[in-house]
Amino acid sequence: MVRAIRYKKQILTINKKRNFITTTRKIVNQKSTIMNRKKILIAFLSGAIFFTVACNNSSGKQDTTTTNETGSGSSSTTSDGNNPKGIGPHQNIQLTHPLDEKMIAEGQNTYNVKCASCHKLTDEKLVGPGWKGVTDRRQPEWIMNFVTNTEEMLEKDTAAQNLLEVCLVKMPNQNLSEQDARSVLEFMRKNDGKQ
Repeated sequence: MVRAIRYKKQILTINKKRNFITTTRKIVNQKSTIMNRKKILIAFLSGAIFFTVACNNSSGKQDTTTTNETGSGSSSTTSDGNNPKGIGPHQNIQLTHPLDEKMIAEGQNTYNVKCASCHKLTDEKLVGPGWKGVTDRRQPEWIMNFVTNTEEMLEKDTAAQNLLEVCLVKMPNQNLSEQDARSVLEFMRKNDGKQ
């Protein structure tokens, strides 16, 4: 009888130790999971902050306005940071009236491939500013100069620099040809309801 009681006490002690060890392991695993989650959250937030800062330094200059455009621009370059036509070779863009459907299709294709990842067709900011109303806010020459002469515009143009402050990301040079840039401008005009 005494042996049976001792045996039961030993079994109870062993079970308590097992329960303690199991509980301890669970707590350690929970703490590790919490620590891993904290590390992941910190890494994610750090990456988000870095991306935001980087994007604002490269995509912030993509807002544009319009006046009259079509065809190609002249080869004169201006260095005035307040020039409503921007800085670059495009100082006289001739617009099509009515809109050129072929250019619109080419511009939409270029947008889908090179622009849609950073710009929405609404006025909502993604990485860069939304395109809705851009041809009302900026002259066509400014848009063409910004798209084809991105680095210099971001360096010298006041409006482009203001966009950079808002977007916090510099728009990368997409290496668009003059025709691609003009087609994108036509697509922007169509997006803004021009006819």
